[in-house]
Amino acid sequence: MSTTTAAPASIGAPSLRRSLSLTHIVFLGLAYMAPMAVFDTFGIVAEVSEGHVPLSYLLIFVAVAITAWGYSRMVRVYPRAGSAYTYARESINPHVGFLVGWTATLDYLLLPMINALLSSIYMTVAFPDVRAWVWILGTIVVCTAVNLAGVRLAAQVNTALVVIQIVTAVAFVVLTVKNIVEGADGAEFSFAPFIAAPEQFSGVASGAAILALSFLGFDAVTTMSEEAKNPRRDIPRAIFAIVAAAGVFFVVVTYCMQVLFPDVSAVGDIVGASPEMAKYIGGALFQALFIGGYMVAVLGCGITQQMSAARLLYAMGRDDVLPRRLFARLNAKGVPSANLLLIGLLAATAVFLDLFQAASLINFGAFVAFTFVNLSVIATYLRFRQSRGRRSVLGWVVVPAIGAVVNVVLWFSLEPSAMLIGALWTAVGFAYLLWRTRLFRAAPPVLTGPLDVEREERARV
Repeated sequence: MSTTTAAPASIGAPSLRRSLSLTHIVFLGLAYMAPMAVFDTFGIVAEVSEGHVPLSYLLIFVAVAITAWGYSRMVRVYPRAGSAYTYARESINPHVGFLVGWTATLDYLLLPMINALLSSIYMTVAFPDVRAWVWILGTIVVCTAVNLAGVRLAAQVNTALVVIQIVTAVAFVVLTVKNIVEGADGAEFSFAPFIAAPEQFSGVASGAAILALSFLGFDAVTTMSEEAKNPRRDIPRAIFAIVAAAGVFFVVVTYCMQVLFPDVSAVGDIVGASPEMAKYIGGALFQALFIGGYMVAVLGCGITQQMSAARLLYAMGRDDVLPRRLFARLNAKGVPSANLLLIGLLAATAVFLDLFQAASLINFGAFVAFTFVNLSVIATYLRFRQSRGRRSVLGWVVVPAIGAVVNVVLWFSLEPSAMLIGALWTAVGFAYLLWRTRLFRAAPPVLTGPLDVEREERARV
């Protein structure tokens, strides 16, 4: 959910090369999503949903799939770099667009915190005598140091990270299925993980709200519209392909895990359930390989996310959205060092949070963005569409309206403290907007997202 400049490129200005095929776009999107995210929150969602993680995934999949429909519509209207900010800005109101973009930045600023928290969860399983804060701060120091050194790791190892994650996940599923087939602890395949009693639905919805974290990034491919060979055709196809592949992958993996472990409390550590399960299905050696593979992914994602967040602050400072003297400064190596240190300090707040709170806080911005993408589809239809047959009403009004409602329901299912912090962040953005626009008498500042900065740098290379 990056934020982008809506204005088209001026005549004669350098333009991006249209070199990306559908396959390229799909794999870039999958790399950004990180397949190993399926293991991040299994334990806490299994507890919250009372053993219905696959059902929670199906619910969030419906919300994301409908939102993907909205993205596919909007990318045809705006076949250039863009996302929720651009769509809301162009179709609803520039000030609304700014607030949507401002809220969405919460994801980028806090994602490094999730990575630090996950590293502590997994490493504490392997080294229980070491305090969790050691791993949290250690991960932040490593990621910050690498970024300060100017190492652009993400662009070089994205494919390798995805391969490592997929191989690890497939090995996990194969060993899990093997245990189920052999009847370990009486396990057998059934539809139980997909069937919940009415009184369990609130828990399933809360689990789905947390699991939105797994799908973050599917919309990132909209920022590749200016580089796609056929953006109006390939970007929508890529969005649906990514969401479908991720949805099937997440449901299959968690179904196998839930069948073998219907009561997640049996593994002991609910938060660190996945590595405990790895030990159960494959022994200590597989657990070590699982944790090692996961840590490679965590560090790689942490470096990438901290880099992107720092670039976001740099871009906003450069555009004078934030104070230029602080946020638009680069050191001798061309690195926004002050921004990196600030992101590191924000990530260090993971010491005071648990995974449930952290995931909910990040998903606050995601659900706001998803909701406004759907609302932007409706606004575009009402304001700009000329043909208004019954079929167009279904695709441009009914489907996105359902998507908006589902996302709002999931948004209200988030953890209360996350709702409070998210609301405060939005309030700060609103106050800032009032000040910058002189009580809406001037145009709002234009936001530039980190993915747009990365895209410009790739074009220069």
